[in-house]
Amino acid sequence: MASTTFKSYTSKNGGRVSILFLLFLLAIYEFITAGFAPFAIICMIPVFVLVVIGTFRHQMTCFWALFIINYFLHFAGRHRFLPNGIPMSLYNEGFEIILVISAIIVSSGESKFSRTLNIMLLAILLWCGLGFIEIFNDTCGLGINIGAWFAGFRLLCISLLWTFLIFTIYIDTPEKLYKLLKVWAFLSLFSVYWTFNQKFFGFTLSENIWLQTAGRTHIIQGGTLVRYFSTFSDAANYGCNAAATAVTFMVIGITSRIKKDKIFFLLTSFAVIWGMFQSGTRTAIFCLGFGLVVFIVLSKSFKIAVPSAIVFGLLAFILIFTKIGNGNQQIRRMRSAFNKEDASTEARDINQAVMKKYLADAPWGIGIGTGMDNVPSNNKFRKLSTLPPDSEYVFIWIRTGAIGITVFLAAMAIMFIGASWVVFFKVKSRSLMGVGAGICGAFAAMQLGGYGNQVLLQYPNGLIFFGMLAVVYNFPELESSWNEFEEKRLKIIEEEQKLKIEKKKSKLVGI
Repeated sequence: MASTTFKSYTSKNGGRVSILFLLFLLAIYEFITAGFAPFAIICMIPVFVLVVIGTFRHQMTCFWALFIINYFLHFAGRHRFLPNGIPMSLYNEGFEIILVISAIIVSSGESKFSRTLNIMLLAILLWCGLGFIEIFNDTCGLGINIGAWFAGFRLLCISLLWTFLIFTIYIDTPEKLYKLLKVWAFLSLFSVYWTFNQKFFGFTLSENIWLQTAGRTHIIQGGTLVRYFSTFSDAANYGCNAAATAVTFMVIGITSRIKKDKIFFLLTSFAVIWGMFQSGTRTAIFCLGFGLVVFIVLSKSFKIAVPSAIVFGLLAFILIFTKIGNGNQQIRRMRSAFNKEDASTEARDINQAVMKKYLADAPWGIGIGTGMDNVPSNNKFRKLSTLPPDSEYVFIWIRTGAIGITVFLAAMAIMFIGASWVVFFKVKSRSLMGVGAGICGAFAAMQLGGYGNQVLLQYPNGLIFFGMLAVVYNFPELESSWNEFEEKRLKIIEEEQKLKIEKKKSKLVGI
């Protein structure tokens, strides 16, 4: 009976069965000859095909899957939820490529892609152009390694292009923008919850193993203080992300016209700030402050700027010039960020002085994709490949030299100034301006975080903050529909309040 059923199935689906059987044989062959990684990639092909088909039918579902998966990549990897042998970047890149192809094939391409022609695209192409030229960089005298270069080029350059295209194309209505902000908020709240869980209920087995090995620096002050990292790769990544995220939601909460949104986003911001302090990331304090300063400038409102400046100034004064809260270890650690004689700061300065001497002979850097693994011990630039970069900017400086870091800084400045120009001059709606100012403040905060730590292009930051900045360039086109969307929500709330009042009156009359 079973054989008859199998025969009838294969007669109807012979092509599919044959392809799957051939893939199975190829996977087994690769496992025997090349190892687990090629085997896993081949096994993922049917899943990839199903995702492609599903994306063409449900594009936004694929977008939300990308956004959520990107947020939890480190968390899933640490807890072994992801199969071994598949690069972490492949998950993001797979979704991104599928979404771009889907937009080209399914969407009315001209209207979708015409929005991408802005100054942010120019800045990204400028950086990608520098990255492409780096293929010819043979500073270390090892010959041109296209494989190593391409791996670095994808992560440093192409990932920004994919992110820009996807967010510009798919976040094209106020409903999607609002949903994006809410999804981001809920993801951030989960990270706060996980921080709470780590702090008061302890670490999971996987987290404990990581703390005792790669994460030993997270246990400080003689083992009396732990830097919590929540769902992120490390505490620095978490702290800087939390600071930038808190800026966005605080600004949206301040400028929103809808009361329940004000309460939700402000409470989310305060919760995220609590998580930021638990990370013990001192750079995060400066990120938070810098982001709020950007908001104050872009707000164009003395009613907002003056109270915000006073509150921020008071908090900064308390942190810098008083000892209030010194009984808390996390606050004491954050306060040490203002100590110019801090040992870790001195170590970074020494390392960077050494890097500067070597890079004087390497204006193009040691090359994108070049690191400890492919620079031999007797090479002149071996030292550069082994020194901890400690920040995203230093990492890029080592790989691309003075020329590369200049181009990167110029690209970042162009992106930021362009988005700020949109918020300051082109958007009239106060609430939409608040969203834009919050995003610009967060982007600036992450840039400062990238100066102090290697977090700017780390998961999940690259997709979130570059993607959100890309959306800001759509605001002039979205503004009229945003106003309609906002007015519609306000009317619904007003009607709900009227119904509540009428119900109360009817109950009173009944009594």
